[in-house]
Amino acid sequence: MTPENVEALFTRSDGTFRFARWGRPLAPVVFGTDDASLDLIKDALRSTAALGRLEIADTDPEFGANLLIFFVSDWAELASVPNLDRLIPDLGPLLDRLVQAGANQYRSFRFDADGAISLCTIMLRMDDVLSALPAQTLATGQMVHSMLLWSDTAFRTESPLATITDSGLTVARPDIAALVRAAYDPVLPAASDDPVHAHRLAVLPQQGELRGAGAGPVGTPVHRAGMAVAARAVAGRAHGSPHGRTPSDRPGDRR
Repeated sequence: MTPENVEALFTRSDGTFRFARWGRPLAPVVFGTDDASLDLIKDALRSTAALGRLEIADTDPEFGANLLIFFVSDWAELASVPNLDRLIPDLGPLLDRLVQAGANQYRSFRFDADGAISLCTIMLRMDDVLSALPAQTLATGQMVHSMLLWSDTAFRTESPLATITDSGLTVARPDIAALVRAAYDPVLPAASDDPVHAHRLAVLPQQGELRGAGAGPVGTPVHRAGMAVAARAVAGRAHGSPHGRTPSDRPGDRR
């Protein structure tokens, strides 16, 4: 992947460059799914987090849970989740826009004082397009999109995912996997608004494996929870400024 290709993946539609990775272990909680799907989601979380040797923890000391994934059949369901509007300001107008756009997914990010990702909220409306996807494919796609703060235009024309022929499992494309590994190299900052950072990211995959990023995920304490209880707990601890995006609902752009 060339520096120009990498830069494009983190350059937003307004022309600004912004890169950020997670600055803490993931503490995920999943709402609105069953136990069978949860096992597949858990495996996808673990395998994708391992690309950056990002640990999965039982709890986050600041938020309790810092990766919230909501599965709903209608956007209106989220309006009744207590305190969700504290995680996502102007939730009501946002839900209206999602309905008008026919969107089937939305991600919102929060950042710590160093600019690293500290919280991600993923909302998925299970329309015909998303419902047709295997749970493992859907979860892997969402994790790849949440491992870094990609541009709002990234992957519009080409999916970041690939399928392993023998097993049929969905994984990150080799070039995207290499880029995620490079992004979590400890020699690099957790956030940057300098396009030169893209050149560093492009060079690192050519220099061998990730250096000294610590242990990979140990255990996968991903929890399924009721929306009201868990969302109320996380919202009660949330602060800072969110960054959200409303992706297209086209099958080729599942962001």
